[in-house]
Amino acid sequence: MELGIFDAVASNAGTIDALVASAAATHDDGFASWWLPQIFGFESLSVHAIVGREVPELKLGTAVVPTYPRHPVTMAQLALTAQSAAAGATGANRLTLGIGLSHQMVIENMFGLSFDRPAHHMSEYLDVLMPLLETHSVSAHGETISTSVGLTVPDGIVAPDVVVAALGPAMLRIAGTKTQGTVTWMTGPATLESHIVPSIRAAATEAGRPAPRVVAALPVLVTDDEAAGRATVGSVFEIYGFLPSYRAMLDREGVEGPADVAIVGTEDEVASKIRALDGIGVTDFVAVEFATPGSRDAQRTRELLRSLL
Repeated sequence: MELGIFDAVASNAGTIDALVASAAATHDDGFASWWLPQIFGFESLSVHAIVGREVPELKLGTAVVPTYPRHPVTMAQLALTAQSAAAGATGANRLTLGIGLSHQMVIENMFGLSFDRPAHHMSEYLDVLMPLLETHSVSAHGETISTSVGLTVPDGIVAPDVVVAALGPAMLRIAGTKTQGTVTWMTGPATLESHIVPSIRAAATEAGRPAPRVVAALPVLVTDDEAAGRATVGSVFEIYGFLPSYRAMLDREGVEGPADVAIVGTEDEVASKIRALDGIGVTDFVAVEFATPGSRDAQRTRELLRSLL
């Protein structure tokens, strides 16, 4: 299981220089990957193109770029640009393109777009995106997305892995049959083991695809005051307990809210919980550090994560 870091700077109006510095620190600390969200800050794939040139070797990921506001041709262009910029002359595969539906309230209320038939949308979206990433051309004619186009990009750009924010059965089946895997958030270990991992593996096997990646992201905090730490999770990440897709996973886990699936505790407790994810089929764990920057708990959290490498 590879260990990566989910960057918090991007969610707090950080500058490009701050993002590059964060990625460089992640690389210097020995982590395998550095992940960005796509919310309302900088465009994440553009940031990865910059970071990839500034910070060598570090794998880069998005978790996740919403699909509805971006045509799959545009998504492919952005991803191939970032991959090419990061790879340079090496031709390496440094980018994992995490994509997702976002949420109905975001797509309809903020973007003014339809959130109709989300699983069908994702399936047709991938029918355009995947060939463009792999061969740079596509001819697809679906109910909602139709296109026939060839990209004028250089040969030799390695197609980035695509992972879908898939939690429900329909989305897991789509992710397993059409992409390299899934990326989860606010999904606890019991649900990962009993639902996410077996569902996506079964779909990949049925489609004759390789074993899928399961990228799991969770809040992580090393502290001696577990109650206070979980209270902070409950405050900082409260919204995720109300969004239907995450609420369904929390209910499946049998917990009240985000505070209950966060990995919080002493060094030994946190290490044990992270190591356990490897045994249930998580291929990549992405730690979301949320302690106050510069605090002792922040230092302890990063030190513990480094010790697991």
